[in-house]
Amino acid sequence: MDWRNLSHIFREMSSIDNVVGLGRGHKWVRGEDTGQESALVLVRKKYPKGDLRRAALLPEKIAGVPTDVLEVGDIRLLADPRTKMQRPANPGSSIGHYKVSAGTFGAVVRDRKSGEKLILSNNHVLANLSNGFDERAKAGDTIIQPGIYDGGDAQAAIIGHLKRFIPVHSEVSTPRCKIAKAFEEMFNRCIGILKPQYRIQVLRETEKINLVDCAVATPVSPDIIIPEILEVGSVAGTKEPQLGMTVKKSGRSSGVTFGVILATDVTVRVGVGKDEYGVFAEQILAGPMSMPGDSGSLVLSEDNKAVGLLFAGSEQATMFSRIDLVFDALNVML
Repeated sequence: MDWRNLSHIFREMSSIDNVVGLGRGHKWVRGEDTGQESALVLVRKKYPKGDLRRAALLPEKIAGVPTDVLEVGDIRLLADPRTKMQRPANPGSSIGHYKVSAGTFGAVVRDRKSGEKLILSNNHVLANLSNGFDERAKAGDTIIQPGIYDGGDAQAAIIGHLKRFIPVHSEVSTPRCKIAKAFEEMFNRCIGILKPQYRIQVLRETEKINLVDCAVATPVSPDIIIPEILEVGSVAGTKEPQLGMTVKKSGRSSGVTFGVILATDVTVRVGVGKDEYGVFAEQILAGPMSMPGDSGSLVLSEDNKAVGLLFAGSEQATMFSRIDLVFDALNVML
């Protein structure tokens, strides 16, 4: 067979909608490479022969060479819209507080009282990891899409403003006590005479446990966001997380990935800064399915029901908060 004629043969086969390509390959039988040369037909989806119309059946041979069929889906350019400016913007794309590098726009939710459409993500994405007293963020702060790391401009890329967030507490915090503050200032004045490059900060241990890492923002206009999640579609409700459940997410960094719930009711220490940790309780543990920048992604079941909100992970595991705890804390709904 003259393989240079493949483009001509492909044009003849392109009337079959399911066929997307044709190439030179090997014949595979029951998962084994036979080494036999074949004309490899690329299809969007493989169907049993009995389900196909006669016009959609593929020949057993092309120009005397046996055919083989490979399912490849819809092949498209890999220019990723997730890190680009989108108007309107979908969940699954890059977003962030104007001081934050970038995270993921998790979902479109509604205020339970007003019905207002809101942008859902993590505190550390939309509220700069604020504990509520540190002035790292406040209601009304600018939210941009895409995030700064992805080229978002603090003026041109404004998509909304921070509405409310649930504070994230670390194991140690700066005390608000006036006596402690006065001691800190006095000590720093004294040490500054001898060691001006040093500064003392008074810290206190905190026993506060975090249940969620979440925040919502008000879009600058309701039509600047749409609820369909990139490459996932519409959210079909909520579902209780269960051990062994297959889950998925659509995130800024790694796109659509799948995992399995390995543990529930997890209490875990999570790094929230340099040498700083916070304790989170009632969390869900799944296998590896996230990368930095995926924080804020909505975690869904296979049938597109919301299970949780992704906020942390490693190369071996992914952590997310139960979606019912997130919705109750923020007083929102789908």
